[in-house]
Amino acid sequence: MKMNDQVKAMNDQFTKQTEDMMKAMKDIKVPENFQAVTEEGISKTREAFEKVSVVAKDTNKAVEDFSDVAQKNAKKVTDKIVSNFEGNTQAVFKAAAAVAKAQSLPEAAKLHTDFMQKQIAIANAQSKELYELTTKLAKKNADSFQATATKTMEQLKKTA
Repeated sequence: MKMNDQVKAMNDQFTKQTEDMMKAMKDIKVPENFQAVTEEGISKTREAFEKVSVVAKDTNKAVEDFSDVAQKNAKKVTDKIVSNFEGNTQAVFKAAAAVAKAQSLPEAAKLHTDFMQKQIAIANAQSKELYELTTKLAKKNADSFQATATKTMEQLKKTA
């Protein structure tokens, strides 16, 4: 036999076996309870997926909200620091101009000493204010995170 004849014979044999198997399977029925169990499993899986999908979307929104709060709070701190920096820099320029206009070395020294004492008091007040602001905002961030985590856990419990 030639190679083509051998391949044709093998193909014919495979085709006959496949046809015989299909004829035999034609009469086999899937049990009704198997179909019912399968359909119920698919239905429950779909319900669980829909619940988890809702939780995932809600969690994503909550995380976005938390991120927005954290970002706004960080901006408040940054704005405060920049404001303090600008005010302190303006005070330095004003003091330098006053010292430059002094008529004597003792007057210049007094202006400089007065400026330094005033700036130390301002720096202390600014530090206290910045500490209070960051503490307040950190608490807001923590509360927001806690609320997000609690809500997510409650939703996950409901889906279980």
